[in-house]
Amino acid sequence: MVKEHKRLFSHRNMSDILNYIEENHKETQRLIGVEYEQLQHLLQNAERLHHEKQALLESKKVRIIAGGGGRKPKLSIPEQIILTLVYLRHMTTFQLLGIQFRVSESTANDIFNYWFPCLRELLPSSLLEQVKKNAADHAIVKEILTEYELIVDTYEQVRERPGTRDEQEKYFSGKKSNHTFKSQIIVMPDGRDIVDVVAGEPGPKSDITLFREYRSEFAPQQRFKGDKAYIGENLITTPIKKPRKRELTTEQKEQNKAFSARRIFVEHRIRTVKIFRVAQERFRLNPQKYEQVILTICGIVRLRIGALILPLGKGVKASD
Repeated sequence: MVKEHKRLFSHRNMSDILNYIEENHKETQRLIGVEYEQLQHLLQNAERLHHEKQALLESKKVRIIAGGGGRKPKLSIPEQIILTLVYLRHMTTFQLLGIQFRVSESTANDIFNYWFPCLRELLPSSLLEQVKKNAADHAIVKEILTEYELIVDTYEQVRERPGTRDEQEKYFSGKKSNHTFKSQIIVMPDGRDIVDVVAGEPGPKSDITLFREYRSEFAPQQRFKGDKAYIGENLITTPIKKPRKRELTTEQKEQNKAFSARRIFVEHRIRTVKIFRVAQERFRLNPQKYEQVILTICGIVRLRIGALILPLGKGVKASD
C-alpha cells in the first residue's frame, strides 16, 4: 500500500467520489479506469508536472505585488484529476460532473480542459511514442519489434455532424450510416502493450489506406497480422478469403479459426479502450480535441494493463 499518498486525499471537503475511493480501494478501477495504487502514482506525477508548469509561468510574469494572492481553487489537485478521469471513464455532462464535485458547470469544464492535456503529456499513448524522444532507443525498439508479428486493427466512433457539407461528406461512413472518426491500433502479439496509435482519421478511409499512410513508422521488414480488410498488403498476414462462387474447405475454415484466435488480442485491447465511454459513445467534445483525447485514453490503458510504469517519488515505496 502506498501510505505516503494518503495526504493527497486530506482535503477537508472531499467529494463523495474521493471518499468512496478511500473506503473502497478495490472499486477504483471500475470507477475511474485504473487501480488504486496506479492512481496514487498518477496523482503524484501529475501534481509534480502541475507545479513545474506553474513555476514556469511564474518565472515569466512581471509582478507588481507578491505572489500567492488571488482566489483559491475550489478543488484540491487530486480532486481535479479525478474529475477529469471520471469524465473520460463515464462521459457524464459537465453539469452533472459539477454537481458531483460541488463546483459550477463551467469550472468542471475548465478543470477537464486543463488536466487532460497534462495526462496526455504524462502518459505516452504507445510504445513507439514513449521512446520517440530518444533516437537511439527508438531505433533499437523498431529493430526489436521486427522479431514479432504485430497485430493491427481499426475501429470507428460516431462524432457530431460536421457543420459544412464538405466535412459531412468527408466523415460520413456508409458502414456506420453516420459521421465517424477512425482510429488504428497496433499491439504486441499477446496484446501486452500498445505499439502504435493513429486517431481521428475520417471514418470512410479504408483500413488498408490508413495502414499504408503510417507504414513508415515501422522498419521496412516489419510483419503484421490483420483481418480481411488488409488482404493485398505486403507483410500483413490475413485470413483466407472465400473464393467467388465457392466455399472454403474444412481445413481452410480451421486455419481461419486458428488465425482469429491469434489475432483476437487487438480486439481485446480495443475493448479496453472502449471501457472509457468517451472513446465509445458519440463524441460530444470539440472534434479538434478527438485525437488528443483518444491518445490520452490509450496512455491510461497502458497504465491500467501494466505496460507503462510511472516513477515513484522520493521516499515512496511500492508496498509496505
